[in-house]
Amino acid sequence: MNPIVLIPARMAATRLPGKPLADIGGTPMIVRVLRQALAADMGPVVVAAGDPEIVAAVEDAGGRAVLTDPGLPSGSDRILAALAEVDPAARHDVVINLQGDMPFVGASVLLDCGALLATHASCDIATLVAPETSAADRANPDVVKAVLAMEPDGRSGRALYFTRSTLYGEGPVWRHIGIYGYRRGALQRFNAAPPSPLERREKLEQLRAMELGLTIWAAVADAAPISVDSPADLERAREFARTVA
Repeated sequence: MNPIVLIPARMAATRLPGKPLADIGGTPMIVRVLRQALAADMGPVVVAAGDPEIVAAVEDAGGRAVLTDPGLPSGSDRILAALAEVDPAARHDVVINLQGDMPFVGASVLLDCGALLATHASCDIATLVAPETSAADRANPDVVKAVLAMEPDGRSGRALYFTRSTLYGEGPVWRHIGIYGYRRGALQRFNAAPPSPLERREKLEQLRAMELGLTIWAAVADAAPISVDSPADLERAREFARTVA
């Protein structure tokens, strides 16, 4: 297995415009994400940037970035465009798609994602889940839940479904973490397909992969990494940065 980590980022985020360059403890958020990915030491790390300002920030920090078409409709389109530029010979058979808004993501989370692909030959796409943080998560449509067929050790499982709906009954509820590891062919197949009926219904793109027959496995993280999607999230990230400085 020869992985590459790609981080899609663009300035035109709907809820927090310009967030890749948002200052968190004196460092642009995208640079923090880049450094966390490099710490995992999984392979090359490249930012798939939709804007020249992001490229400049990454290169000023000593990282590598590729400028992609700002009009690309999704993160998977952006990482495929970057992949074609940085690896035209297809040397990297695994692509880790790390979101550019997780400034404190732990190296172990990325390594666990890659380990699923190394361990399970049937795994086309790897991802992460974390335990629910409160009982309210079960009925919150903003919390994406993963329904898993768990392995005996309780640390990973094959995904049966993802949903925004309420889950009933006894047992854990797993919050989905939007980090993916793709076999290269699975990424290409997923990206070439149109949005699927379940994807449109739940507004969850991973359901497109499942409707295509691709197999998704998920590893259990102890907690979900901080994700910055709103001004309130950004303030929480800045507060967290002050506690770990």
